[in-house]
Amino acid sequence: MMLADMGAEIIRVDRAQAVGSAANATDILARGRKSIAVDLKSAEGVETVLKLIESADVLVEGFRPGVTERLGLGPDVALARNPKLVYGRMTGWGQTGTMAPVAGHDINYISLSGALHAIGEPGGAPVPPLNLVGDFGGGGMLLAFGIAAALFETQKSGAGQVIDAAMTDGSALLMNAVFGLMNSGRWSQNRGENLLDGGAHFYGTYQCADGKWISIGSIEPQFYQLLLEKTGLINDASLPKQMDREKWPLLKEKLVTVFASKSRDAWDEIMLGTDICYAPVLNFDEATAHPHNVARQTFVESHGVTQAAPAPRFSRTAPELPGPGVAPGSHTNEILAALGMSEADISALLASGAVA
Repeated sequence: MMLADMGAEIIRVDRAQAVGSAANATDILARGRKSIAVDLKSAEGVETVLKLIESADVLVEGFRPGVTERLGLGPDVALARNPKLVYGRMTGWGQTGTMAPVAGHDINYISLSGALHAIGEPGGAPVPPLNLVGDFGGGGMLLAFGIAAALFETQKSGAGQVIDAAMTDGSALLMNAVFGLMNSGRWSQNRGENLLDGGAHFYGTYQCADGKWISIGSIEPQFYQLLLEKTGLINDASLPKQMDREKWPLLKEKLVTVFASKSRDAWDEIMLGTDICYAPVLNFDEATAHPHNVARQTFVESHGVTQAAPAPRFSRTAPELPGPGVAPGSHTNEILAALGMSEADISALLASGAVA
């Protein structure tokens, strides 16, 4: 999605058997992709993909290790057809290692990297942060960054290469700041006892009188001072120092009581727009309607589907929102024609079932 958002022409190779399935406009991640439907069990189908590879800058595959090799589309074959190709491989465990051949999902990958262990309430179970850390932050975005770096290098060397992007590696990489704190002895292995995991009373979420939630991140002394002023705790002469870790649970209880005394809207009136480092915790509908997001057009609507707009922002080459996801095989004829195939050749491929 991100590469399509930035203007890349993305051709998705769908299964020939999927032709006939309807397009899914709510599959936001598929926006901006063209689709060719191919039978990869057919020699003609494999050859068709290799023809696509000959003129491609990048190939991305997300199979288990060894699958594309068995299909006849592995890196050696692909790079022989196109020596400048960037061959991106996206897996959970990586192409090598003891876990490489087995199935898994985001939650498993971030478990092995040490990321999941660090997230959760004190004494409670590890809490999956949706699938943002493995699948996306440590997975898709890592590969997109790798692709951009490899394409830049290819401009200098004239040679392609293989990218082995693993979600275990990526989620571990995202944890390096915390790992640094662990190495220095400033981060406990116990969940919910640390500066950024909800252990600190000044960095966390609190429930309001109406059942809604707010977040604060008043780390710096001047921001913390403002928090104390706005909550009225500045008048508590017995209040422990901000960084007295042993007193964090006590201070958190004080803030629990304070924030439970007013509605979220009331706290917005008091704190929103100040330097407390405060924000209301919004659901999807609330987020799309918030004035800040509206002003920045953070969310857009396309074909009746509300979604996040392309990001980041560029001063000169602003990206346009790509079209919605398409049905499998929607561009088969167009893509084959762009390869220089005649109508007779395309008809023969369609008749053979190699493409659909």
